[in-house]
Amino acid sequence: MSLTYRDAGVNVARAEDALSKVRERIARTKRPEVIGEVGQFGGLFASPGADKVLVATTDGVGTKLEVARLLDRHEVVGADLVHHCVNDALAMGAEPLFFLDYFATSKIDPNVFSRVVGAMADACASVGTALLGGETAEMPGMYAPDTYDLAGFLVGVVDREKILGPQRVREGDALIGIPSSGLHTNGYSLAREIAARRAMHERSASLRDVLLAPRDELGGATLGAALLAVHRPYLAEFRALRAVADIHSIAHLTGGGWEGNLPRSLPEGTAASIDRASWEVPAVFSLLARLGDLEEMEQFDTWNMGIGLVLAIPAEAADAALEAVPGAIVLGEVVPHSSGRRVVFG
Repeated sequence: MSLTYRDAGVNVARAEDALSKVRERIARTKRPEVIGEVGQFGGLFASPGADKVLVATTDGVGTKLEVARLLDRHEVVGADLVHHCVNDALAMGAEPLFFLDYFATSKIDPNVFSRVVGAMADACASVGTALLGGETAEMPGMYAPDTYDLAGFLVGVVDREKILGPQRVREGDALIGIPSSGLHTNGYSLAREIAARRAMHERSASLRDVLLAPRDELGGATLGAALLAVHRPYLAEFRALRAVADIHSIAHLTGGGWEGNLPRSLPEGTAASIDRASWEVPAVFSLLARLGDLEEMEQFDTWNMGIGLVLAIPAEAADAALEAVPGAIVLGEVVPHSSGRRVVFG
């Protein structure tokens, strides 16, 4: 009897069946610039014009995938992937145009696939981004059973003269923070290690038990629910702030925490002076720090600590920014810098 591709563990029909479950949701993301339909060898999108600059971003969801799998919350990571890429693009001043995804697994589970990609489609539609295409790969032997990996690719557009970055920032600029919804999509390897060690300490508990135990610090909610809060998109807040202030630069606080991200939005010879008392760190971070016995600097070098986006704007525009974006916080200012860390907490 001859060997077939299906015998090797790959079922092409299974991928098509999975995609059929979300075609209508993908269709709702179509923008006027999209040419043709999803399913061609490449997605087509009309050029935005010679005076425009395209901004490309790519990222994954990291080991938050493991928490989502363990607690059967696959929709979360689909939305996370889109929102993370949108936020990276707007950090350059760009409006999102289109998104592509990559979903890889050992054996496609159509139910899981449709929940993940359906959530991607819904997230794209909510921010006006076309889900232009993607790749679904079955790779037996590459992934453990019931696991999968995700990557997202987003292209946005910005007027050439409106590109944000360190070159626009000046000493004395105000630093405006917009709260996060939790860990977003970074620092989950540390969070999972803390939970795993807690399970070992309790002996009778599994990792799932630790994640599903109600916590007084979280008002009775579980650590798992807090860890699976969706990565917040900031497009609406960006647009509102752009309407009232000259945004100079934006830092999206992701992997590497504060010191790993905020200096990327500042010119050489400057630092961020941050008033640590200007906001209250959300309880999920305090809980993780207690369970893991973490030093404060380790926390700030890993997690966003409750601030997802930091924008540098002229100091005189700070009041208008706070009025335009409910929940926004004046964190501090841009100051001269000569040596040492470039994010200084006071």
